[in-house]
Amino acid sequence: MAETEVEYKKQKSVLWDWLTTVDHKKIAILYLIAGTFFFIKAGFMAFLMRVQLIYPENTLLTGQTYNELLTMHGTVMLFLAVTPLLFAFMNFVVPLQIGARDVAFPFVNALAFWIFFFGGLLLSVSWFFGSGPDAGWFAYTPLSTREYGNLGMDFYALGLQVSGIGTLISAINFIVTIVNMRAPGMTMMRLPLFCWTTLVVSMLIVFAFTPLAAGLAMLMLDRLFGGQFFQVEEGGSVVLWQHIFWIFGHPEVYILVLPAFGILSEVIPAFSRKRLFGYTAMVFATLLIGFLRFMVWAHHMFTVGLGPITNSVFAIASFAIAVPTGVKVFNWLFTMWGGKITFNTAMLCASSFVPTFVLGGVTGVMVAMAPVDHLYHDTYFVVAHFHYIFIGGIILGIFAGLFYWYPLMFGHKLNETLGKLMFWLMYVGFHMTFFVQHILGLIGMPRRYFTYRAGEGFDTYNFISTMGTFLMTAAILVLVINVIYSAFKGERVEVGDPWDARTLEWSIPSPVPEYNFAQVPQVRSIDPWFYEKVHGEGYMKPAEPVVDIHMPNPSILPFLIAFGLFWWGFGMILLNFDSPIIPPFVVIGAGVLLTFGSMIARSIIEDHGWHISKDKVKEIEKNSRSL
Repeated sequence: MAETEVEYKKQKSVLWDWLTTVDHKKIAILYLIAGTFFFIKAGFMAFLMRVQLIYPENTLLTGQTYNELLTMHGTVMLFLAVTPLLFAFMNFVVPLQIGARDVAFPFVNALAFWIFFFGGLLLSVSWFFGSGPDAGWFAYTPLSTREYGNLGMDFYALGLQVSGIGTLISAINFIVTIVNMRAPGMTMMRLPLFCWTTLVVSMLIVFAFTPLAAGLAMLMLDRLFGGQFFQVEEGGSVVLWQHIFWIFGHPEVYILVLPAFGILSEVIPAFSRKRLFGYTAMVFATLLIGFLRFMVWAHHMFTVGLGPITNSVFAIASFAIAVPTGVKVFNWLFTMWGGKITFNTAMLCASSFVPTFVLGGVTGVMVAMAPVDHLYHDTYFVVAHFHYIFIGGIILGIFAGLFYWYPLMFGHKLNETLGKLMFWLMYVGFHMTFFVQHILGLIGMPRRYFTYRAGEGFDTYNFISTMGTFLMTAAILVLVINVIYSAFKGERVEVGDPWDARTLEWSIPSPVPEYNFAQVPQVRSIDPWFYEKVHGEGYMKPAEPVVDIHMPNPSILPFLIAFGLFWWGFGMILLNFDSPIIPPFVVIGAGVLLTFGSMIARSIIEDHGWHISKDKVKEIEKNSRSL
């Protein structure tokens, strides 16, 4: 029999509530907190590397330490920082935009977060056992094999395997949610662009993370059990790892950038006071980008020696992907053209994304030319190109989404004065840091080198680049101050739609009720909330009467399953320790028991959830409308 609301409420405490929550909105905030923690960690490592390079022959860092920082910076930023920050927006916003009360599988949603988080911790604790991984975030063999890679590479292989499981099952959850949980009238061609990009990204994750998982499993078998997948002397192939990694690695770039595209497609129309230009073209451009992503991986391998025909095929595919991306750029520009633009912080970040990302795309087309790539490949030109996509594109998109959806998530706005200060520090600092790196690459500075000699022409450009890093660090500090200040002094949101926005998430009260929608809405158009404000009666017409609302029970089992996987992975790593304090199979056994014991408990314990009565729903809605 389902729990009553009173019985459920009595069980709650703050800590227990957050450890056991299956509410997609709270899980989104957990992703936001975890992503911020890993983002600051990765940023600090980047700061140390740039300080090392501020002067020639600097001795702040040794070569080994620099290699470890470089590896962990890239790995943490891509897998553990930007991904959860984007997943935070996906978790919070997507169910609201499609008119759903939750994701399709709330338990699995919580499980995905905790597995991701403990996988990230498993990777991070490598520092406490001598060293971090040191073979680069791409972990090329043989540098990452047991013969050359340090103990940190075991943490790399196992930590990313655990974390990747969480990302993979979360993607499956998003696919099912968007396909099956849409409100009546919310056809696929009425989905907001952010939901479309989330759907395409989730499919990319399913098809890209599985080869990565296979590659990491093979690397683990080589390192822990004497496998021969990448051992050349035993018949293995080091190039095999490159194919496996980049079949994942290049879709990963668009796994991160497509949600930023979706955020822009929500922010720009909202603050241009116009409907998104070319909605249908944007949808098909998104689908085409997702398809072409799997046809370009070998452009990372032009210098391997695959041959002119193979290089030409992948070069042509790399050029082709610029076309749907260009469609998106022009549609954003046409959306702003003639609009009544409000240049708040969210819009500044979104509009500045466009020229910055275009510059990164242009250099991407340059390195897609195989003969030219032979000159650029191992230079700072590639570093500059990648960061123009990553920071100038994805991070600006995240900032735009943060300032746009922050009132929905926390009930108050971030301070605009501090926000604009943060934007200009970040934007100027970013271009100072990375634009000159194009020049460094063209004059021959290799990437991944921890020092350089004086008089080679690198001194001034490296100094400028590091000064830009100081400005970006200041921008992040201003953002932290903004979050703290706004929590106490920020403008409280007294209405559910502070931006006069267009999509469904702004049609409900603030703060968002636990059940999201008292009545599932009837969608009648693209931009359904704007349509009802202009052509309707100013509120979403319900598709159902007010009824008791079923809610899933909280559960500690996702936390325990993920915690068990952490110890299982750590026990596997202990197999490579010279003299572990605890026998590895004891730790492995404890992890296996905790993981499978929790899974068995989930299977045999009946869980029917609980209900919010319709009278309580009416009371909550009445109080929220009277605020």
